[in-house]
Amino acid sequence: MNFQKRKQKILAELDKQGEVDIKKLATDLAISEITARRDLNQLAADGLLYRTHGGAVKVNPNEKPYTFANKTAQNAAVKDAICRVAASQIQDGDIIFMDCGSTVFRLCQFIKNKKIKVITNSLPVIYELQDSTVSLNIIGGELDAERQAVHGTTANEHIAKYRATKAFLGVDGISINGLFANSEKEAGITTAFATHSAYTYMLCDAAKIGKETYLNFAGLNLISAVVTNASADKLVGFEEQGVALLFAKS
Repeated sequence: MNFQKRKQKILAELDKQGEVDIKKLATDLAISEITARRDLNQLAADGLLYRTHGGAVKVNPNEKPYTFANKTAQNAAVKDAICRVAASQIQDGDIIFMDCGSTVFRLCQFIKNKKIKVITNSLPVIYELQDSTVSLNIIGGELDAERQAVHGTTANEHIAKYRATKAFLGVDGISINGLFANSEKEAGITTAFATHSAYTYMLCDAAKIGKETYLNFAGLNLISAVVTNASADKLVGFEEQGVALLFAKS
């Protein structure tokens, strides 16, 4: 059965039941769970459903057309290419920070078999890694329901109690002028993670490079490396400021 036929059946089931489950979908369509997950991610990227942990729900036109799950499915191939490079930098025994960025979340699939400790403010990261060999520590604080993450003063204080060997973080924009965020709470937790990590990687797709948004909260000296699919000409001046560049082929 090709994708178009599977798409019709998935959407018909959503219309009927309001939700679908990956395991049941794989059984009903006689496909692997990997294929079912890929189909749902593609349909979410097309705005035809909302991804949830373990499945998907029907789009409600009266709700905001944005969820964390939908964002993780956008540009999935690019994000996965970036995360493969990032995962190659992680060795058994590492203690790593992971924030709530949609690209950082996709790192989970590449580190499930590593013997490491992950400290995170992201609920989706916790759910994705809970049955793996990874040891988990979730940051405490106020829950941001839309981003499915913990933020705030308490969260920043919690992070300050730990020391990570490496941090893998996202950002709303990055340029030769520094790091940019859309809110002070996002800037605060990014700064906390980076400050208490021995080495900090920023995972940025090409659209984030050169982008300057609401809040310029730090210089490039806060981070150690950028992992990106952007071309080298968009990153002129980064290495002169001490930032290593790791390129992903997407």
